[in-house]
Amino acid sequence: MRKGQEKMRKGQEEMRKGQEEMKNQIKSHVDSKVGEIKDHVSSCIEKIEEDVQSVKREIGDVKGEVERKIEEVEDKVQGKIEEVKEKVQVKIGDLEKRLSELEDRPIIFPANPDLTYSRPTVKSLTFDGQTSSTVFKTQFDVVSSENGWNNRVKASQIVASLRGTAAEVLQGIPSDKLTDLMTIENALEARFGDSHLTQLYRTELKTRRQKPGESLQVLAADVERLMSLAYAECPQDVRDSLAAQYFVDAIRDEDTQHATRLMDTKDLKSALAYSMKYEAAKTVSKTSRNVRSIEVEDGTGKEKDEKFDCLLKTLEKLLNSHVAGKKNTPRRNPNVTCWKCNKKGHVQTVADFNDMRPQAQNDFEAPLPRKLY
Repeated sequence: MRKGQEKMRKGQEEMRKGQEEMKNQIKSHVDSKVGEIKDHVSSCIEKIEEDVQSVKREIGDVKGEVERKIEEVEDKVQGKIEEVKEKVQVKIGDLEKRLSELEDRPIIFPANPDLTYSRPTVKSLTFDGQTSSTVFKTQFDVVSSENGWNNRVKASQIVASLRGTAAEVLQGIPSDKLTDLMTIENALEARFGDSHLTQLYRTELKTRRQKPGESLQVLAADVERLMSLAYAECPQDVRDSLAAQYFVDAIRDEDTQHATRLMDTKDLKSALAYSMKYEAAKTVSKTSRNVRSIEVEDGTGKEKDEKFDCLLKTLEKLLNSHVAGKKNTPRRNPNVTCWKCNKKGHVQTVADFNDMRPQAQNDFEAPLPRKLY
């Protein structure tokens, strides 16, 4: 028994030793493998770092090359810009000098038939102060632009176009300023301008109503005229919207006004077109109703004419029968004497009737009116 236990102890000790040896072998093997892996990983990391550094060096080289190229291009472009600026400044200076010379002296070209150009000209206008100065200025701007006038020629043309009370404005302008366009325009604006009447035009526009017999076209034209005077500085879309509203408010016929307002038009032309269409349709409908009523009246009139003819025939028959009855009545004896009035040709009843007739006539006749003095 003891021997068996000792053997078991020995066997266990041997097993422990074998396990420790095996653990030591495994540990040493694992340590060696881990060392190898670490060495391999470190070598890979070093290689990757070397590759990264090389890539960074290449990127730096490319970046430097690109920056050098950009600097070269910028230098070239800046040089070209400076050259162009200098040339443009020189050209602008030459043009300004030539323009000042052209404004100070008249332009005279030699009459060369090969270079002659016949430009169409528009006759200048006249202004007497009775018409709108704004309209005259607009027309004059068109004429001057078409004729190609400079400011000096414009000033002389305005001076030559003034008539009547408008020409009296020149008396307040110094002689050396009669060729200055701005001075002449300011004097005309101060004397005949209507910019200070803006509030008056706006009030007139608000109170404008269609007159009896006035057409919608005339009304729209007047509204457009007042809009140009009252809201000259407003944007075009705002002016169009306001003109449409004022036009609808000014329409005299309530049905046309209501129908046009419901359309919610955005400009004056659309409002005018729709109101004219509605007015024409309304007129056509009214005409057709009148035609139908005339046809109905014709039918009833025929019936009335037939009844009237029938009545006339009945009256004619009665009149004829009355006349025939008088003819058949026996004539009285002219030798008969009335015992009441002692006259011949009638009897007492006739005398009584003759006596009553004046009294009845007096009872029913109205007194004559007195003459007023």
